[in-house]
Amino acid sequence: MTDEQTVVPGDAAGASDGEGRRAERAGQAAAFDAMGARYQEVFPARSGQLACAGWLVEQLPAGALVLDVGCGAGEPTARQLVDGGLRVIGVDLSEGMLAQARTAVPDARFHRMDVLDLAGVEAEKRWGVPELGPAGAGSLDGAAAFFSLLMLPRAEIAAALGRIRELLRPGGLLALGMVEADLDDAPLPFLDREIRVSGYPREELVGLLERSGFAVEAVDGHTYAPAGSAMPPETQLYLRCRRTD
Repeated sequence: MTDEQTVVPGDAAGASDGEGRRAERAGQAAAFDAMGARYQEVFPARSGQLACAGWLVEQLPAGALVLDVGCGAGEPTARQLVDGGLRVIGVDLSEGMLAQARTAVPDARFHRMDVLDLAGVEAEKRWGVPELGPAGAGSLDGAAAFFSLLMLPRAEIAAALGRIRELLRPGGLLALGMVEADLDDAPLPFLDREIRVSGYPREELVGLLERSGFAVEAVDGHTYAPAGSAMPPETQLYLRCRRTD
């Protein structure tokens, strides 16, 4: 081996890959910081999302604890859940979105956090939220994840679902929103920026949820055309899921 050659140990390579992915997610969060209120303008009407989150309100007792994964600006989901009598914790990587959420829904708690750190030691070590780390296993009555997981590659979507499941009690509920598309970490233009998104045909998505430890009780599809955007209409999928034992 010459002086110019180096060998990177497997754990060091893995750590480098992990930090690279964190940097990519931070870049996407910065894109949403820059979008600000424009995101709300492009998605003003969300009847399918309201109906799916309403299912959580109907199914859970007052005071139940619910996690809003990728809560964005807190509208409409965090507000709807709080107004429905539930206790809400919201997590997002975009500090700009979280600032809006804290103003819009003061009765919820919001934390900057990577979804892939849920249920892990990094929840406390990196983000200072121990109740969403290992100590919080089985503590949640429900979770909502509307169009936040699609920002991940498919392998990470599966990992995120597993982490959400760890935090849910047996029988806990998950309201999930995704776009129906056969994509894996594909670049797409969005509000003058490029984001990377993933999706599944609905049968594949149902299968993924079942393999991840959820029973899918209902799937609703809605066609949605983002307002003021050149993007074509999309099919949004809303799934009502329950953690199996």
